[in-house]
Amino acid sequence: MSTARPIQWLSAAVVVSLSVFSFAADLKPTASSPSAPAVSTSTPWTSFRHDLAQTGVATSSLPNDLELLWDVAVGDQVLATAAIVGDYVYVPCLSGELVCLDRKTGAKQWAYKTVEVVEKNSFAPGFKSSPTVVGDSIYLGDEEGVFHAIDLKTGKGRWKFATGGEIYSSAAVVDGRVIFGSYDNRLYCLHAKSGELAWKYETQGYVHCAPAVIEGVTFIAGCDEHLRVIDIKTGEQRCEIPLNTYLIASPAVVGDVLYVGTYASEVVAVDWKQKEVTWRYASGESEQPFHSSAAVTNRLVVVGGKDKLVHAIDRATGRKAWTFQTRARIESSPVIVGERVFIGSHDGNLYGLNLADGKELWKFNAGKPISAGPAVGEGVLVVGSESRDGKVYCFGKKTK
Repeated sequence: MSTARPIQWLSAAVVVSLSVFSFAADLKPTASSPSAPAVSTSTPWTSFRHDLAQTGVATSSLPNDLELLWDVAVGDQVLATAAIVGDYVYVPCLSGELVCLDRKTGAKQWAYKTVEVVEKNSFAPGFKSSPTVVGDSIYLGDEEGVFHAIDLKTGKGRWKFATGGEIYSSAAVVDGRVIFGSYDNRLYCLHAKSGELAWKYETQGYVHCAPAVIEGVTFIAGCDEHLRVIDIKTGEQRCEIPLNTYLIASPAVVGDVLYVGTYASEVVAVDWKQKEVTWRYASGESEQPFHSSAAVTNRLVVVGGKDKLVHAIDRATGRKAWTFQTRARIESSPVIVGERVFIGSHDGNLYGLNLADGKELWKFNAGKPISAGPAVGEGVLVVGSESRDGKVYCFGKKTK
């Protein structure tokens, strides 16, 4: 157990990876494209950015007029995005608990703890990564560097795997393998059922972001300013691409191009097959890094900045489409639902914006910073705040 929490954000090597799959209601990968921002049916939100391509585009609808259905305190700050599957919401907490809540009422169903006994003058290692739900299991890592597999129904632990550094990276689960990064400078691939190591790849810096997979490869970009293509079966590097900057945020991918904000105050578009950067976007407002992960449609790349702005970028040209001003830095990753964008800010507000022009349509004040990205699934939006008691909010449409 830890005696002091490490600094939350550091210069990081990043695992980035791509996929044209998303998780459908049966929790198996199925074909998906962000060209249509949303569909009308309710579907789950099973991982940090919803689909393996990490587009941040929900496939569940939301009512035009959002109402607060419930709010509950889960015990400590919520820094990461929740998962919504069926009748339940799974919330990672800095207290070291993964809490399962009833989607309709917010009632607590169970809580999984990273450690059972907390020693005096210490604390349980907290969760700063988002849960990934596949089949009957939940996967996520903690700030002590331990990765956990948990039974979906009972909340009982199935297995643990220890790394040598803190885990921010949310996991991708593909073909019975779990892929995630650690602050011990490594990308890990484990067997999903047993937790046994399949392979590990050592980078030149921290592995911070969430991975995804396409065509049997994953992508790593980091402090060495290179994008590296790694074979997911063998863990061997296939090629590398110079980027001239390092990354913290997780990427979003459409086709041959990935989109990601950098620590150098830019958002870059990288054609990974042609091995070249197609455009670089800098707002010019201030020299602030991007920690927020982008959401991507057929036309726009939307991302929050530490410059207090939500940026919408033309996907084809890399030019500014619009910006929206908040009152504090943005680390929350946006979610696109139909023609709306939802994103939190450290000013304590959750914003709903018009996707076309960035105009404010809706706002909810939580009173405390929101750095977690919203989750949208099964017809509701769920987001946690950095309040000391870990307030979680669920929005949707009330039933009579």
